[in-house]
Amino acid sequence: MINDEKLVEAINKALEEKGSRKFVQSVEMAVNFKNIDMTKQENKLNLEVLLPKGRGKKINLIVFADGNIAADAKAAGADYVISSEEIPKYNKNSLKKLVRNSEFFAQPQLMMMVGKTFGQLLGGRGKIPKPIVGNIASILKNAKNTVKLKSKGKFLPVVHCPIGVESMSTEDLSENAKAVLSSVSNKVGDASIKSVIIKLSMGKPVKVE
Repeated sequence: MINDEKLVEAINKALEEKGSRKFVQSVEMAVNFKNIDMTKQENKLNLEVLLPKGRGKKINLIVFADGNIAADAKAAGADYVISSEEIPKYNKNSLKKLVRNSEFFAQPQLMMMVGKTFGQLLGGRGKIPKPIVGNIASILKNAKNTVKLKSKGKFLPVVHCPIGVESMSTEDLSENAKAVLSSVSNKVGDASIKSVIIKLSMGKPVKVE
C-alpha cells in the first residue's frame, strides 16, 4: 500500500509548483498498474468513489424527470430539471456546453426518450444518465462529490481522476487520494499497483516515491 507520508509529500510538491493561473486547477491522480491483463473483463475498472472531503468544485446536476421526482430534484438542488415535454425540443448545443462538468440522472420511464434524443451527445462522452432509484436528495448529494475511475482500451494499464482542487488543504487532498487508492486496491490488489502520480491541471507530474 502507498505510504501516507509519501503521498502527502507528493501532493505538497505538486502544489508548490502550481504557479499563477487565471483559473483554479484540479489536482489529479493517476494510478499505473503492473502484471494485470486489462483485456480481461474481470480486470477492467469501472469504479465510483465518494471523496470524503468533496471535489472542491461545482458539478452541474442535470435531471430528466416529471411530477414528484422533478419537484424533489429541484428541492434537492438540481441545477437543471428537464421534463418529458421539454426533452424533444431542448437545445442540444446548450446541453453540450454543460456536459463536461455535469452529472446526468433520469426517471426510469424517461430513459428511452433521453437515449433517443441525447444518446449520441451523452453516450460518446460517457455521460449516459443514471436511472433514479431511491431517494433523489441522497443521490444528488453523493453525486456532487463522486469521481469515476474507468480503464480505457486494451493496452492502457492506468486510470486517473481528480481528487480535488489546488485551493484545498493537503490533508483534505490526501484523504481523498486515500479513498481512491483504497477503492482501486480492493479491486486489483496492492501488488498490481505499479505507481501513483499526482499533478495539477497545468503542472508537472510528481511520482509518489
